[in-house]
Formats: sequence, structure tokens, C-alpha cells
Amino acid sequence: MPDRRRALALLSSTLLLPLSARLARAQGAEPRRGGTLTLVEVGEPTTLVPLTDSNTRTRNISTKVTEGLLRFDASFAPQPLLATGWSVSEDGLRYRFTLRPGVKWHDGRPFTAADVRFSLLALRTIGPRGRITFANLVAVETPDPLTAILVLSKPTPYLLKALTAAESPIVPAHAYPGEAYGDSPNGSAPVGTGPYIFTEWARGSHVVLRRNPEYWQPGQPYLDRIVVRFVADTMAVSTALEAGEADVSYSVALPELERLRSHPRLAVTAVSDDYLNNAQVLEFNLDRPVLARAEVRHALASAIDRRIITGTIFYGHAEAAGSTIPAALKAYNDEAPFAYPFDLARANRLLDEAGASRGPDGTRFSLRLTFHPGPTFRKTAEYLRAAFSRVGVKVDMADGDLATFIRRVYYERDFDFNLNGISRLFDPTVGVQRLYWSDGIKRPLPYLNAAHYDVPAVDDLFRRAATEVDEARRREIFRQIQGIVGADLPALALVTIPTIAVQNARVRGLFNSIDLATGDFSETWLAP
Repeated sequence: MPDRRRALALLSSTLLLPLSARLARAQGAEPRRGGTLTLVEVGEPTTLVPLTDSNTRTRNISTKVTEGLLRFDASFAPQPLLATGWSVSEDGLRYRFTLRPGVKWHDGRPFTAADVRFSLLALRTIGPRGRITFANLVAVETPDPLTAILVLSKPTPYLLKALTAAESPIVPAHAYPGEAYGDSPNGSAPVGTGPYIFTEWARGSHVVLRRNPEYWQPGQPYLDRIVVRFVADTMAVSTALEAGEADVSYSVALPELERLRSHPRLAVTAVSDDYLNNAQVLEFNLDRPVLARAEVRHALASAIDRRIITGTIFYGHAEAAGSTIPAALKAYNDEAPFAYPFDLARANRLLDEAGASRGPDGTRFSLRLTFHPGPTFRKTAEYLRAAFSRVGVKVDMADGDLATFIRRVYYERDFDFNLNGISRLFDPTVGVQRLYWSDGIKRPLPYLNAAHYDVPAVDDLFRRAATEVDEARRREIFRQIQGIVGADLPALALVTIPTIAVQNARVRGLFNSIDLATGDFSETWLAP
């Protein structure tokens, strides 16, 4: 697969060229103002602001309305957004941001440093990843309305990369009068500073955004409106794209891609997403006695043939994952501790040695499998059910929408093992630590330690990695972490997933940052 990975990376760098270079490749075409872009997706978010829920469905919409301090190009070089300048003190404990003047919230109020302070401190308190990202944030000083100074208790080497719109949205402080952040109407009708203004959320149907006529970037955005339609299944997505009723989707069924690729009005793009590093991850509920035994988890890992997942389920559009720390983070990735090759004989032997004998019907024990909503997750779950039956483990599948999934896994804990969609992100502290962080046991939040893994030594190593500025020492810490969690195996990364977009050929400038699908569409336009 390395050749395919290089090809995806090359494609990503091409898509993220500066606007002028992309337009030159579009035969000199100039951006055209006006029109409505329709994005169609399977499933619906639970909120439109990723404060309490960082799910991709939320992020894909919110970033058109709500901005961050920075964005990044394909090489992870920071670019100004709500911040126009920044500096870091020599000791790494003070980050000074100069904010963009003249920016207004969509309700007309001025954007100020007070909004930055409120947003980052709120993320530190209730953000699924913010509690880790901003763990070292002591205060946000605001000496004047256009200066925000982040004061840290310890160095935080990954901090700048976390300040994008999708990861750390800056929200209006005046929209959150209390600390019950989830109760604010801003979650359902967001007020932002971005290129598009929220207009309507018809639950179960669609979201409508309209052009911000007072956007701080002169001349942008180009589109008049964005309509995000929610449908129940992938067949409806393909039908809408082929009929010209939708312009873009990230939810196309993988078996449909080759057929849609041949459609004269459609283009298919698969891009390696090195910011999100999305993966399917199998999480074991360690509160269940049978799964609390490491040899049982090792046996189940050995019963999985990833070639079926990558080839049959993802049609070659995914790669086997070797570690929970993604291969894209080359400096930190170590796949050796996660070497559990497909081996049914080994799986059966380990289960026998664990005392999980087969009953008269050949069944050793039964497990309840929850899975993240979505067609590929369902298909992978169905494969896991069949795979585990071959070693005498009966699997019952628990279906449900996103809200049901989150409640069942993180609050009710009504599952035995869980097939999750995890963004492993741009740094292991932000994206991977949450799989193992014991804080998620005491204070549950979505996507935080579904396994209930509790190993103080691992917590301590992650704490050290979060503040270590020496890259050689930081690499060694992550190597130690992978050695421990690879053997304990509370979570097993199955496959990495690229961002796949199907778009009408008239759609131009779809991606304008490393965020890909969570970009802001400020440079997107529709050719005649």
C-alpha cells in the first residue's frame, strides 16, 4: 500500500495548492459569483457547534459558520484566520495572538479577545478533546480587545495545530450566558464570524446557510447559499448526485464509486487526510469480565482478516492500520507492538487457554457489538460478527442513530465491544491519548476512553509527552506508550480511511486547507 499512500499524499498537495495555482490549472477560469451548492450526507449531526460533540458531521457544517484562530496548508504551515499574527515565548508558556480588526459576529456584535478567552476555556472544560488539548492552559489574558495571550502551566508543543475552526471553534461569549453550554441555542442556530450565516435547520431534512455579505475577506465567499441535505441511505446520495439534485457528498457508498467515476458530470476524489487521520477502531469494554483478560482480546484480534475489510468493504480505498498512532505521523508511529496477524488457529488456542470452552452448540460466549452509524461501519460490524463466529464467539449487533450510539457507549455503557470512528488527528496527544486516558472513566464524554482502560503508567507517559519539547524524547515516550497499549490492547485500529468526495464537475475550489471536508467553502464556486 505505500505506493497508494504516496499517490494520495500527492493528490492532497495538488488539491491544496494556493488559489491562484489551482485556478491556473482550471484553464484560466475566474471564480464565478452566485449559486447554491447542495451537499448531501447520510445522517444528521446532534449539534452545529463542536463544543460538546466533535463528530465529523458537526464539524463539516460548523466550519462554514464558525472560525478558528488559524488554518493550515498541506504542509502544516499555519495561515492567519481570526488571528493575523502570533508569537511564542522562549519558555513556551505564553502564546500571544494579534486578532483581526473589524470582524463582526453574524448578529452584528464585534469579535474581541473576550470571545477567544471564553471559547478556549469552555473547550478546556467540556470539549471531548479540549480537556486534553488545553489541559495546560491556565488563563487567557486580554490586555486589549485585539490581543489574546494564552498562559500555560507547561509547554504544549502541539498547541498551534489545534487552533483550527473544526478543532477549536471560536464562539461568541454572549451566546453562552451560563456554564450549561449544551443548553445554549447557539448549538442549534450558531452565530459565527465565518463566510456563511446560519439560516435554518429543519430537523431530519436539511440545514441552510447563506452568504455573509460583511465577511472580513473582501470578495468572498462566492456562493450565495449552501444547503446540506440529510438522507437515510447511500442510495439516495448517488441518486441525488446523478440527477444533479446535489453537488457534493462525502457519504457515497464505496461500491458506487467506479460507476459514478464514469459519469460525465461527476468527479471522484480520494485524499489522504493527514489532519484528521480517520480510522475504524475496535474498542473492548474492559468492565466485562470475559474481555478484561488480555489473551481474549489478543484472540479476537487474531480472528480479524483486515484484507476483507480493506478489499471487500472499502473496495481498496482504505489501508490496514498498524497502530493507533497513524502512519502519517512518521516520527511517532510504531506498528510492531500491534502485530496481530490473521491466525484462526492462534485465536482458538488463546481462547482455549483462557478457559473459554465451547458449549454443545460450539459457542464459547456471546458479545454485544455497538457500531458508529454509517454503512461501512455496519458492513465492518457484520464482518466482525461472522469472523468471531468462526472461533466460537456469538455476536449480537446493536443498531441506532448517532445520539443513541453516544448514549449507549459513553453514558449507559451498554455494550461489550464497540466499532468506532476515531479521528487520530495531527498529534497523538490530541487524537490518540483519549482512547486510553483514565479521565474518561471519571468524567465521561463522547469518544473518550470507551474501553475504560486505567493504567497509571500510561497516563503518566501521556502527561509527559504533552509537555515534552525535545522531539527525540517525545518520540521515545510515544514508543513506550505503544509498547504498553499494544500488549494490553484495549483498542485495536483496524483500517485508516481517506476523505472521499464525489462532486459535480462544475464545483471548483472545494478544498482550501489541510482540513479538507471541514474547510470553510470560502473559495468554492460553481462554473456555468
